[in-house]
Amino acid sequence: MQVRVVETSFRTRSVQTRLPFKFGMQVLQSVRLAELAVLVENPNGERMTGRASDLLVPKWFEKNPDTTSEEDATALAESVEAAASIATLLGSTAGAHPVFELWSVIHAEQVGACDHRNSDALVRGFGVAMVERALIDATTRLAGCSFNTALRSGMLGFNPRRLVGEAAGWSPDRLPDPPTSIEVRHTIGMLDPLTAGDIQPGERIHDGLPQSLEEDIDAYGVRCFKIKVCGDEDADRERLRDIARVSSAHVGPDARFTLDGNEQCRDLEAFAGMLETLAADPEVGPLVERLELIEQPLPRRETFDPEANTALDRLARIAPVIIDEADTDGDAFRRAIELGYAGTSIKACKGVFRAIANRALIDVRRDAGATHLFQSAEDLTNLGSIPLQQDLALQATLGMDNAERNGHHYFRGLDHLPETTRHELATALPGLYVEDGSTTRLRIDSGRLDLTGVVDGVGLGGHLGSFQQEEAS
Repeated sequence: MQVRVVETSFRTRSVQTRLPFKFGMQVLQSVRLAELAVLVENPNGERMTGRASDLLVPKWFEKNPDTTSEEDATALAESVEAAASIATLLGSTAGAHPVFELWSVIHAEQVGACDHRNSDALVRGFGVAMVERALIDATTRLAGCSFNTALRSGMLGFNPRRLVGEAAGWSPDRLPDPPTSIEVRHTIGMLDPLTAGDIQPGERIHDGLPQSLEEDIDAYGVRCFKIKVCGDEDADRERLRDIARVSSAHVGPDARFTLDGNEQCRDLEAFAGMLETLAADPEVGPLVERLELIEQPLPRRETFDPEANTALDRLARIAPVIIDEADTDGDAFRRAIELGYAGTSIKACKGVFRAIANRALIDVRRDAGATHLFQSAEDLTNLGSIPLQQDLALQATLGMDNAERNGHHYFRGLDHLPETTRHELATALPGLYVEDGSTTRLRIDSGRLDLTGVVDGVGLGGHLGSFQQEEAS
């Protein structure tokens, strides 16, 4: 299907966390939420609005200690506005084209041949990815079909060879049937209390939602966990030991784990040595043995430096190592594979077509014998409805069986949305949301999210709730 962009609308507003969330150098307590609407028209004159949304999270896209959180958020917002301006100009000058063709031009104009070592590479791509999702959403709603159906039918015009040369001949038909539910991999942030006893009386939040790790396990039945580490060997060792105790007591041998280095581990040799020592510890050893992956230990600028990766094989013997922040351009994953990395993260904020192209590369390399390669579903604290549902639709289309989800823990349900919208979402997607007292929250049963109406719903992510005509803050 061919569409042209008629107009775009963009706004941001502030939302508050219910808990402080520490990742890398940043402690998040308040953040701006960006919301984009794109009106498209097909050659028959039929119009539809598509939407996309994301938190403007500081110190992930660009870890610059010299900028403020507000400056980081502003740079991300400006990236979206710039990409939307390009899309609007295309609509008035180039006419209607398939979404992939529009995305290709917008990406070339805003990101182009930007060196992957440039600190703003991810920032530039963020705006393009936001427009990309809104275009996909609008086109699939105009066609009355799901994203999964549109991708497989060729409606979006996706051509993986344009992004990954060796993916010629790959087709989305190779993707597995999307799951009807997905397991939640619960994030354990560096400030998160592990037990009720870790919560000081003045820090207890009385909002009806779990606050400590043991409370999350009891409330949601989670069995899979993502542990944030900080690169301080003594602090990480004690943190992992404490988490091992709690998981052993409340989950037992069914617990599974991933580690997120957040670019904080500059010495892979020391990091591997610490994990090897912990593996021999009867108390922590089961946790290390059940590690399914280690995510982005090195700073992104050092990820492709062979000298910085001399201990990568040693670390990979403990668990496969993947890139995340270093996935700054379309060729990043291929370069990482050549160095010995086994996978890369999937995040809608990095781009839908890029994620699918990386899956095509994996399939091609697996055909050639590299069966160890994989993708992992990660999260950037996305919230319901739009960011969460669109990311889940992408993860499910790529066949992920578990995904890191953390927005429901650090933010209070759907409180950032109007009450009427919350009720509307719970009614339309009763498997995903539940009305619980004064709030509407994610429905996590036995550690899983029901994707009914999300992956198979019309549009990118199914019913997203009514569009609210509110002023930006």
